[in-house]
Amino acid sequence: MSKQERLLLLSDLMLLAVAVVWGTSYGVVKSALVFYPVLGLLALRFGITFVILSPALRHLRAADARTLRGVLIAGILLLGIYLCETFGILMTRAANAAFLISLCVVLTPLVEWLLLKRRPSRIEWAAVALSLLGAWLLAGEGKLSFNPGDALILLAALLRALTVCVTKRVMRDSSLPPLSVTAVQSGVVAFGSAAAASLFTPRQWQALPALSGQATFWAYIAYLVLACTLFAFFAQNFAIKRSSPTRVSLLMGSEPAFGALFACIWLGEQISTAAWVGGMLIVAASILATVRWRAWRTIVARA
Repeated sequence: MSKQERLLLLSDLMLLAVAVVWGTSYGVVKSALVFYPVLGLLALRFGITFVILSPALRHLRAADARTLRGVLIAGILLLGIYLCETFGILMTRAANAAFLISLCVVLTPLVEWLLLKRRPSRIEWAAVALSLLGAWLLAGEGKLSFNPGDALILLAALLRALTVCVTKRVMRDSSLPPLSVTAVQSGVVAFGSAAAASLFTPRQWQALPALSGQATFWAYIAYLVLACTLFAFFAQNFAIKRSSPTRVSLLMGSEPAFGALFACIWLGEQISTAAWVGGMLIVAASILATVRWRAWRTIVARA
């Protein structure tokens, strides 16, 4: 196996791990919102992340204006994603949110085709179709009740597709380390959330829960910062540099299955048999997208 193939395999495994942690994030965020408002939670989560990653900002000095503009746009899109996602989770079930965000898998090939001029392969289209079927079953065979929270999550799915493609363009055309991109994105989300709270909803600013009396809340924050933000965005940016946006989205397509499982275990939400079948189909779609079929056919022909 060549170095490039090893890096691709590593990025694939990291993305599958991201699917697990982001799948659990819906239930964790919903639990954290019991303690603290949406904009304050976002500012806190991404503010801590920005402080931790601030040393990586030194690499921005070597970046040109086009790269800086692209990173800033990716950060603004990420701010939109988390505003839509977090307010959406507040107004809908965690399982609904996990399903609807998976529509990013369907939207990404279209956005990639439009922005990056890369036409998805037949295997990728097949994986998208399988993922969409699984998501339909996961929603209860199309019986998902659509509410304002669901609409916000759907908008977040579209913004995710745009973000993956914009980040791909930035990572492809520059030598910026993934951590530098993650640092800028975190800073934009933190400062954007804080600005929105200050300008429009000052009641979102509340005294932070005491560390001694609300250890559960701070455990949620630690998990969201370390696993769902630091690791997840580093892994995503690392993989985007080495793969296509469609492949990245398909590999993380198992996120709703993990999200539904965690919502069932953590929040006690009821998941039907059809939904479990749908979750397995989504995981199968991710596997279909992961396997390098041309290389596999070559190995079989040589055997």
